[in-house]
Amino acid sequence: MFQPFLPLASKATDSFANHTEAAALAVKPTGPFTSTLRTTGLPLLSGHGSEALGLCPGSIGTRRRRDPGVRDLREAEVPTLQPSLPPHRVQAAVTDAPRGRGGYVVLTAKHHEGFTNWGSPVSWNWNSLDTGPHRDLVGELGQALRENNLRYGLYHSLLEWFNPLYLSDKENGFKTQNFVLKKTMPELYDLVLKYKPDLIWSDGDWEAPDSYWNSTSFLAWLYNDSPVKDTVVVNDRWCNNCSCHHGGFYNCADKYKPGTLPAHKWEMCSSIDKLSWGYRSNMHIDELMDVASIIKELVQTVSFGGNYLLNVGPTKEGVIVPIFQERLLALGRWLGTNGEAIYESKPWRVQMENSTDTIWYTSKGAVVYAIFLTWPQNSVLQLSVPIPSPATQVTMLGFAGTLQWQQRLGEGLLVTLPYAPPSPERSQPGWAVRLEGVQ
Repeated sequence: MFQPFLPLASKATDSFANHTEAAALAVKPTGPFTSTLRTTGLPLLSGHGSEALGLCPGSIGTRRRRDPGVRDLREAEVPTLQPSLPPHRVQAAVTDAPRGRGGYVVLTAKHHEGFTNWGSPVSWNWNSLDTGPHRDLVGELGQALRENNLRYGLYHSLLEWFNPLYLSDKENGFKTQNFVLKKTMPELYDLVLKYKPDLIWSDGDWEAPDSYWNSTSFLAWLYNDSPVKDTVVVNDRWCNNCSCHHGGFYNCADKYKPGTLPAHKWEMCSSIDKLSWGYRSNMHIDELMDVASIIKELVQTVSFGGNYLLNVGPTKEGVIVPIFQERLLALGRWLGTNGEAIYESKPWRVQMENSTDTIWYTSKGAVVYAIFLTWPQNSVLQLSVPIPSPATQVTMLGFAGTLQWQQRLGEGLLVTLPYAPPSPERSQPGWAVRLEGVQ
């Protein structure tokens, strides 16, 4: 059970444990339809199985934490916004997302510049209804997602780089709370009451303690009295010492890789554009993750029991550009064949082969999956960890029939893979074998 920092949320429930059916896809946009799409590989909404692949529309431009050179952000960005974001663009963002069984999307409702993608009552003339597209993007995307049976998450930045109230509180050493009481907390309550999200992805927490943000009071209300109290899931970015310590699931840091199996549910947050979380018109192909790299991160994350949140930045018009579509569709095709080893899976007793980082394990009940990222020499897969028995059966996802195997000298087994001459199928980035009757 997640207790939010102080013992205030007496009825807080472990939403991860209650949602074993959830989460194969997530999306999260930011800013004036500032957007990033994130694709994940483990259950963000489940405490038990790896079943979440997430997509997240986020932020136009780069995602910066501290950059005094962007003080003219409002004047620079607003004129570039399109007055109309066609509804089919919202639907396209959902359609382009890799599909799993169940799913979630995390939209950036507000990023650090303070622009809200809905008509926030405390963000006058700096929201998507008053400025730019003149649309309730949070509401429209939420409707499209739920029509497609996808769970809806909302990213929200606690801080705002340029808000005078925040800057004044900061100058006062966070002893005053004018910004929290008049701006950021009213927005969080408004988002929950108006849109009833399944997930709240908090950020912008790192400069101040929970006593400044009123995090404990909000989370106590969220878990005890809010309309989503029995279903909502939250991350760990609620104050300057919360990450990796308090939260429904842990982010710990962007692109976090634990290296060992964590005891707490966690998420690896990555981005196809290696240099930015938002759309860059000047990006180069060598600055983007290729499909093999994405699948490798996904498989490693799932093996360690985490969610994989993959970020894609749509343009200011809400378009997912073709190179990002290609990556997402390729990932979707791979999951179409190998998703059985990903969705609803759990970490096995061993996460990877000792001698290589190209073979990873997941499990589902008594079944073990060995996911190998490179095709072995002579088409013989060497597995040293599983202990076979006379009842052992081996099959390969995407191929009919059983595979021949023999006991390996020492421990493990040797699996003879289907003969595959050089072809596009042979060069795909990763395959999975299903092992039954092994320990």
